[in-house]
Amino acid sequence: MQVEKKTIIDDLLERVNASPFMIVTDYNGLTVSQFEELRTRLAGVGSSIHVTKNSYIKRVIKESDLPEGLAECLQGQTAIVTGEEDVCGAAKIVKNFHKEFTRPLIKMGVLDGKLMSEAEVNQLADLPSKDQLLGQLLGLLQAPATNLARLLNEPGAQIARAMQAHVDKG
Repeated sequence: MQVEKKTIIDDLLERVNASPFMIVTDYNGLTVSQFEELRTRLAGVGSSIHVTKNSYIKRVIKESDLPEGLAECLQGQTAIVTGEEDVCGAAKIVKNFHKEFTRPLIKMGVLDGKLMSEAEVNQLADLPSKDQLLGQLLGLLQAPATNLARLLNEPGAQIARAMQAHVDKG
């Protein structure tokens, strides 16, 4: 194998192993400016997209823990999306970009070593972002304490209202 190919495959293998997810897309039909726009949007959620040869990804599949079934979708012009943590954010950007420009097409995905269909990747895109989920969780955790504080303050507030009503009467 040529040194250049080995370097590219090693770089690809490093990206795939460092990422808990991978989204495989067909970018055929995207202009250079559209591809750069997609790259910029993905960078906003800590993800990146890389064009690669299908044969390189097949080598990476053999050398990594990626599921063998992933090789089935490797036809045409392929780009992979990887990132450090927010798979929902990356999937949402790819899905919204597809709505806007009809490209890229989602072929398949991998999340924590499990193969995902196009429909499953789109379902991830419909989930709230990590920050939204954390906000909802924080709200749920704070609700009992807020209710308890309100409950503890109520007897004093009732006495104060009763005294004010008595003063206003008289």
